[in-house]
Amino acid sequence: MEFISAQDIYFSYEEIEVGKKVINAVDGVSLEIKKGEFVALLGHNGCGKSTMAKHFNEMLLPDKGKVFVDGDDTADESKTFDIRKKVGLVLQNPDNQLVASIVEEDVAFGPENLGVPPEKIRERVDSALKAVDMYEYRKNAPFKLSGGQKKRIAIAGILAMQPECIVLDEPTAMLDPSGRDEVLSTLIKLNRENNITIVLITHYMDEAVLADRVIVMDAGKILTEGKPDEVFSQVELLKKHRLDVPQATELIYKLRGCGVNFDKVPLTDEECIKMLEEVLK
Repeated sequence: MEFISAQDIYFSYEEIEVGKKVINAVDGVSLEIKKGEFVALLGHNGCGKSTMAKHFNEMLLPDKGKVFVDGDDTADESKTFDIRKKVGLVLQNPDNQLVASIVEEDVAFGPENLGVPPEKIRERVDSALKAVDMYEYRKNAPFKLSGGQKKRIAIAGILAMQPECIVLDEPTAMLDPSGRDEVLSTLIKLNRENNITIVLITHYMDEAVLADRVIVMDAGKILTEGKPDEVFSQVELLKKHRLDVPQATELIYKLRGCGVNFDKVPLTDEECIKMLEEVLK
């Protein structure tokens, strides 16, 4: 059964018209995300993916269409608390979510606002910080942490609220490779070990290959979706819409164009190396 269901939704930040056509940030999108699934939502800047993210926890409501979270209609104000308790949103800039001067106090902020008893808050904070490997920094000041560490603290703050789903809006943007690895390994661990539904919004194709399913957006619409190998095998379609593919996929695609025969496209460097070794035997 789907955990999040968007049904033919439209959303425009302003009624901007070109001729007689309203420009929609989201333009008739329908999609479903299952419980425990890891979904990557891809697209270049301005394609509508961040707008979609804000619909998943009722930060935005569609102009037309419906969004359901675990069966609850986001347009039903009586369900707002339940929906936001189930779906946590991690914003692109963690500084916009860090509210306290001490890490553990920041992580406790969400549970406190949910009315969780103090003794339970202590348990949740410790558990959340351990889950993202930041427990040893619990007494530190958030502003002194690295970008990757701040992102993990922001994730811990959502985890302490014990949501069933975490939506992350470009969590690795502006991070160095080490910081990116820290955040991605945390998300994979939470998904596989805790069965938390993950919606990863990114424009990094190499991150999307880690997901169970990839949804590609362009101009407010869904361009294509499927398993990573199904999506990234459509190299010409993606390039036509000014989108990239993983580097390993790009290399094999170009070699195919030079007449080298490959029966599939790789998603990772390891797969690419193995395929090249087979050809060179």
